Amino acid sequence: MQNKIIKKLYNSKIELIKKYNKSYFNKNKSIVSDQEYDDIKNEILVLEAKYDFLESKYSPSKSVGFKPSKNFKKANHRVPMLSLSNAFSEEDLLNFEKKILNFLSQDKNTSIYYSAEPKIDGISASLTYKQGKFVKGLSRGDGRAGEDITLNLFTINDIPKIILSKDFPDEIDIRGEVFIQNSDFENLKEKFANPRNAASGSLRQKNPEDTKKIPLNFIAYTFGFEKGLNQKKQSDFLKKLNEWGFKTNPLNKTISGIKNLINNYNEIEKQRSSLDFDIDGIVYKVNDFALQQRLGNVANAPRWAIAHKFSSNKATSSILDIEIQIGRTGALTPVAKIKPINIGGVVVSNATLHNEDEINRKDIRIGDTVTVERAGDVIPHILSVDLKKRPKKSLKFNFPKICPSCGSKTIKELNKITKKIDAVRRCSSEGYYCDKISIEKLKHFVSKEAFNIDGFGKKIVENFWKLKIIKYPQDIFNLDFSKIENLDGWGELSVQNLKYSINQKKTISLERFIYSLGIRHIGLENAKLLSKHFVSFSKFKNLSKQTDYEDMLNIDGIGDTQVSSIKSFFSNEANIKVLNELEKVLLIKDAILHSDDGLLNNKTFLVTGKLNGISRAEVKSLIEENSGKTISSVSKKLNFLIIGEKPTKKKLDYAKQLKIKVIDQAEFLKMLNKTS
Repeated sequence: MQNKIIKKLYNSKIELIKKYNKSYFNKNKSIVSDQEYDDIKNEILVLEAKYDFLESKYSPSKSVGFKPSKNFKKANHRVPMLSLSNAFSEEDLLNFEKKILNFLSQDKNTSIYYSAEPKIDGISASLTYKQGKFVKGLSRGDGRAGEDITLNLFTINDIPKIILSKDFPDEIDIRGEVFIQNSDFENLKEKFANPRNAASGSLRQKNPEDTKKIPLNFIAYTFGFEKGLNQKKQSDFLKKLNEWGFKTNPLNKTISGIKNLINNYNEIEKQRSSLDFDIDGIVYKVNDFALQQRLGNVANAPRWAIAHKFSSNKATSSILDIEIQIGRTGALTPVAKIKPINIGGVVVSNATLHNEDEINRKDIRIGDTVTVERAGDVIPHILSVDLKKRPKKSLKFNFPKICPSCGSKTIKELNKITKKIDAVRRCSSEGYYCDKISIEKLKHFVSKEAFNIDGFGKKIVENFWKLKIIKYPQDIFNLDFSKIENLDGWGELSVQNLKYSINQKKTISLERFIYSLGIRHIGLENAKLLSKHFVSFSKFKNLSKQTDYEDMLNIDGIGDTQVSSIKSFFSNEANIKVLNELEKVLLIKDAILHSDDGLLNNKTFLVTGKLNGISRAEVKSLIEENSGKTISSVSKKLNFLIIGEKPTKKKLDYAKQLKIKVIDQAEFLKMLNKTS
């Protein structure tokens, strides 16, 4: 029932952002404030991160901005204009830096220097210069292509039209933000809702003479395509921008250390009200361009940058009840049902309590008066309890030690990596013995990235479950359609459509099939790694006959946690039965191993030992980018064994025995025309 509510909430927000985008980009009219728009965007992204059954082609996770308006000629960006991931807390920044250090294979004490740049709340634009002349200006658009608004940008005095400096690149796309100062906006209040809308509307005037009447400003902060740029750091580039005649943010700083970033963040947040331009956060960029290039991008966002948003919204409410939800992996999640309140224009009636430890730490009880915070979360969280307003007969909330669904014991597992007890309590039943877990596993099975059966959504899963039409995944492919045809809301045509959709999905790739099983800790990326390793379903299924799972640890990206989950899955009889039954009705295609004509084409590699300043993930990425392959163990299929510090003696000896070429890090990088 809760998932139905979440899906409905998600769809309503998708419809809102579609409406806002259509008005903003196609009609040159903003119907909501920038804060409201950003809130909706963040809420959608957080929902998708929390619930893997949510997906829409209109989601901001699928694109940046919106398709270019038909009022302007469309043009492609030479380098995509990516969006940024958001941070809302110190913990988010610590995780951001941790991921950077892990990817670069650096010690946790390594200092990373960031360019900390206050994020002006305006309209992004990209300016193309050739031989020092401003020749074209594009809006962000969808990140891949934007609107050609060159003539309108020409009216902005802050944008240099000709740059004579000898050290200016032969070609470069200078990127920045078009905005209106708050003092100038005072004269435009009757026409626009806020400064950002004023800037946006002005840039989309069909007649540049109309744009010229608006006091637009431009602040530069980065570049896209470049040919002849000599700077090695973002801080140096910003200084050069000033020398070349561009304006940059006067509050920019170069900072190292998360604590120092937080201190700077707090200081700038205090100055917000006194600034003559709107800022909604601070962007942190790894200052070294070489490190930026190594870190690369993930989906629509760079690994090396993040936006630290300002001020969350808070409000006070009371807890009416605490419900326990059970997820696909058996996790028991407490949710507070609160008296509905309005936080930042959004009516909130649910607040996550995270886990048992969180409830105990804050001593949260039914009937409590609480402060609720919505910091980018769609389902907000309880920040604190007002003990002075606690009812006298208040009772401590006891987290269930027995699963509310199946009656199995609930347990907290020992994390083998951290050697600590997990905060999350789980139902101890395995396979499909717990009804709540089973329903969630079936929903996952038909989800978009798994089988993606048209017309077989979460609501259908719930209805068919209640009617005892399905219990296991194989039941989906063995439905009694004559029985379904007689159900309320069903008819001959709808049943035939469902039957057709199911038959269409009886052929599936190995990676999607592995993902569909809902094995704990095995997301789509890990499913891809496993499919490349096993290649065929038969080899994957044969894991049920194995007692030694250690070979999987050689798969880059698969660790003890994933191996333990896979072992647990294959040790359960119900899961094995599901695999056997699905094999009878499905065609599971072997994994396709791609090869191109890169520098490492048709060459296979294995890494053993610790490398210097480069992680295995980055090595694997370099190999795949250059058409090579990584394999999990030493065999006759291996071409090169890359060794670092303290290589595994067994692997090294076996490689020498098979006369496999053993190379060090420097030799590997030389193969790529790189130096260490």
